[in-house]
Amino acid sequence: MQTPSPIDWATWTGEIQATILFIVRDGQILLIEKKRGHGAGKINGPGGKIDAGETPLEAAIRETQEELLITPHAPQKLGELHFSMSDCPDIHCYVYRAEDFSGTPTETDEAAPVWASIDAIPYHRMWEDDRHWLPLLLNEQPFRGRFVFQGEDLRWSEVSTGVTW
Repeated sequence: MQTPSPIDWATWTGEIQATILFIVRDGQILLIEKKRGHGAGKINGPGGKIDAGETPLEAAIRETQEELLITPHAPQKLGELHFSMSDCPDIHCYVYRAEDFSGTPTETDEAAPVWASIDAIPYHRMWEDDRHWLPLLLNEQPFRGRFVFQGEDLRWSEVSTGVTW
């Protein structure tokens, strides 16, 4: 049985609004090795903070363009992640999936592209929460995740499915 959440999620608000986007095609997922900023050195999807006046979808596309020099086609929102963090402001993250893109994934100052088979995702190099919700994204199942981190250690988690956007 799960312990009660240390956070009152009914009143929680993320100080940072962010996005993450995954390209999934031909049995592979396009990830990045983050080179700077929050999560540097980890494997993740392209994404980042939503700029003022920007929608989450616009931010997801812009961040993918900036980090990999590609433009995702028809991204679909599949999830929302709420992170209570001990060492940085809380994050509300919108999660997108696309199946195609224009351009060639290219290393930038921010990230290096990493293709992985969906059967061999490098979870050991990713944030601990990813293994809880990324399989839902791969199965195109909408989800909401709530996570409490102490530093980089996951202390509490809850993932709900069957959500609608």
